[in-house]
Amino acid sequence: MTFKHDHIALSVKDVNASVNFYQRIFDLKEVKNTASTSKTRWLALTDQKQIHLIPRPELEVKTNKAVHFALATPNFDAFVKYLQSLDIYYSDWRDTPKKDYVRDDGVKQIYFQDPDGYWIEVNNAE
Repeated sequence: MTFKHDHIALSVKDVNASVNFYQRIFDLKEVKNTASTSKTRWLALTDQKQIHLIPRPELEVKTNKAVHFALATPNFDAFVKYLQSLDIYYSDWRDTPKKDYVRDDGVKQIYFQDPDGYWIEVNNAE
């Protein structure tokens, strides 16, 4: 058997706020939810990969930084400056505010949270 990554699904308290956040931070385009007529909204990460935002108004997310998804960009430094311009709090793996972390393999990474508290890593592992 072989597998490939298909999508990320997140339960969110306010689907509109989450869509706005992911579009503002990552400039993701909304695509049609072809699975159902529900209020779940899909955002395209790539031509074949999406983030599915599933409305759950009573949601209370309890997670830690070790539970996260990661996105890579060759424009890491520009992305960090963009987060700063939006006044988005970010930290390194050790929770040092406004600092990136360089892994042993040389990859830079930062962490921040979406409106529901999900952790997102952005790195330069291209």
